[in-house]
Amino acid sequence: MLEITWLGHGTFQLRLESGEVLVLDPWIEGNPAYPKDHSISRVDALLITHGHFDHIHGAVALAKQFSPQVVAIFETCLWLGSKGVQNACGMNKGGSQKAGPVTVTMTHAVHSCGIQDGDQVIYGGEACGYVLRLPDGRSIYFAGDTNVFSDMALIQELYQPELAFLPIGDLYTMSAREAALACRLLKPKKVIPMHFGTFPPLTGTPEQLAELIRDLPGTEVWPLIPGQPVNW
Repeated sequence: MLEITWLGHGTFQLRLESGEVLVLDPWIEGNPAYPKDHSISRVDALLITHGHFDHIHGAVALAKQFSPQVVAIFETCLWLGSKGVQNACGMNKGGSQKAGPVTVTMTHAVHSCGIQDGDQVIYGGEACGYVLRLPDGRSIYFAGDTNVFSDMALIQELYQPELAFLPIGDLYTMSAREAALACRLLKPKKVIPMHFGTFPPLTGTPEQLAELIRDLPGTEVWPLIPGQPVNW
């Protein structure tokens, strides 16, 4: 069993049955969708898909508080190290490493990755996604910020993710229309929509996605409520 808590926007907390906690794309302070009554009490690993503020603003503070393993693309890890993060474990696309009992594989994403550092934008490598292989053998695809791309079919062929986290908001990521095609390529049993509704321009909705894949057998849209944990 895996406990999943949406912390708003593209930020998630995953708690394994063995107790380890992974936080994905930590945007804590300043996140208007972050649940006000949620407190993070343990972090064993941070997974960062790219360096935009709404995915990394919170990583340095959490890393210093909990000393977790921090997984990101190589250049982003260099930047995190320059900010005092001690356990930044840089990697690149196609590579895998262990984050506790979870095997983390870095995948492609179609997005940018500049890191706002004061009045400068620092090169952060490329944006990415992750496949997480759990101890029970199930796989999760966490897309990060991306458009649909045809190699999602390779992610399906290689890893067969049963659960996919896909952005649907539009403007900065794919909309529900592109996410529907991503579902057809990935063929997951469940899809958790993310990166929508936080700001007015992020107009995609889970209902739109569900309507667009109504004819896709075996794939269910699973909308979450920030701060309310669910079990998978």
